[in-house]
Amino acid sequence: MTGRPRARSPRTRARSPRARSLRARLLLFVTATLVVVCAAMALTTALVQRGYLMGDLDDRVTDAVARNLDGAQSRPDDPTSLSFLTENGHPAGMLAARLDADGTVLAAARVTQGAPPHALTAAQRAALRGIAPDGSAHTRTLPGLGTYRVAAAQSGGVRVLTGLPMDDVQHTLGALVLAEAGVAALGLTAAGVVCAVVIRRQLRPLGRVAATAVEVSRARLDHGEVTGLTRVPAGDTDPGSEAGQVGAALNRMIDHIESSLAERQRGEERVRRSEERMRRFLADAGHELRTPLAAIAGYAELMNRGADRVEPVLAWRRVSAESARMTGLVEDLLLLARLDEGRPLEAGEVDLAAVVAEALWDARAAGDGHDWRLALHVDEAPAVVTGDMRRLHQVVAALLANARTHTPVGTTVTAEVRSAGERCVIRVRDDGPGIPAELLPTVFEPFTRADTSRYRAPGSTGGSGLGLAVAAAIVCAHGGRIGVESRPGHTEFTVELPTTNADGVPPHHGPDRPEGTVRQESAPTLTP
Repeated sequence: MTGRPRARSPRTRARSPRARSLRARLLLFVTATLVVVCAAMALTTALVQRGYLMGDLDDRVTDAVARNLDGAQSRPDDPTSLSFLTENGHPAGMLAARLDADGTVLAAARVTQGAPPHALTAAQRAALRGIAPDGSAHTRTLPGLGTYRVAAAQSGGVRVLTGLPMDDVQHTLGALVLAEAGVAALGLTAAGVVCAVVIRRQLRPLGRVAATAVEVSRARLDHGEVTGLTRVPAGDTDPGSEAGQVGAALNRMIDHIESSLAERQRGEERVRRSEERMRRFLADAGHELRTPLAAIAGYAELMNRGADRVEPVLAWRRVSAESARMTGLVEDLLLLARLDEGRPLEAGEVDLAAVVAEALWDARAAGDGHDWRLALHVDEAPAVVTGDMRRLHQVVAALLANARTHTPVGTTVTAEVRSAGERCVIRVRDDGPGIPAELLPTVFEPFTRADTSRYRAPGSTGGSGLGLAVAAAIVCAHGGRIGVESRPGHTEFTVELPTTNADGVPPHHGPDRPEGTVRQESAPTLTP
């Protein structure tokens, strides 16, 4: 019965090969490779050396067999005679034997140094049986004598076996193996130390990259502003190395993270500011609408109490004035909403010179205490654009009304029209005290006023703060730009509109207006 294999403990997993560091695995792999290579080289060398030594020994055995066979043929009278061993020239340790037809050893002896040949024992002779007299070499181990390389040959009915000891070959091979083992051990030790040092040095940049990645992973990316994340040092971002490529890629990833987080924070800030502007807009709109409603309700209450409370004609005039004021405010709000939704305006050719001149005459009639001037620079090319004439007149009227309302009597207000290539430019400037610096960034936002209080007394000449916002929205809807620059004694509003195109269609911009459509330059401008 077999069960499921038990899960390895964390300690066992930590000691597994996969849990080892890259440095340890590389060192282990290189060491194992060197061991295999050294072992293969040593084995090859030993086999080649053994083949060479055995070939030399076989040649000597063959020569000895031939000499002994010649010696035995010179004495054919005794088939067991080994008298040829007494001749000089036989090496010590050589053995010789006489064989019969079936390979049985008839007589065998071994040459000894400085003594007569020594006869082999029965056990030693038995180890020599079965060798065919064909001249081929064989390896036999003789009890008490060791390993021999033997060969047998025959000629004219004489069969002789001769053998030479393999001690020299074995000793030489043993010494060679020991020497190779020692050299391999020393070489592997040296190579292991060198590889460990080299691997450690080469992987050091990768370690720094990993440390950087760990530090970045510990950063709280979900709270607060995230800036100044650790980068991989420049020296570890060399594209010529793999570690450098990883370091450079990590730096690029960190840059993307920071830019993404910064963009997310900017988006959140924009949303927060948008929500804040929306709340302020609703509050301001409510207060602006409440003022005329309160006046209308007040006069209606007085009329209900009797004619002696208030003169009916005066009450009716005040109710009509406040109703007109509230109607204008509601119309401006609706216009802003329509323009923000990207609804198209009427399209037709509009002569800006005529529009500005007409608006200037209206402003002069409304405020004769100012010095109104008109400057036209349309001699070379007419200032004609494609758009809604009524709305463009509203833009110029709003700029002139802004100058009349927020400058003292006697101020010079100049309206200028200029045709400049593919754009027509309208400038309205005055030499009044200018707009406060703190209002300049928000001068084109709804309900921006120099007088920040929401209260408006009945009959007050103060505006609702929508005039410039409506003007900016109309200009944007015509594909133009509006800006203001100011300093004490000089305030100038600039409106740039594209001239009529070939199709007579005005460029239209929806609610997503391009950056820089509304610009504020310099610091202070209109004062109330």
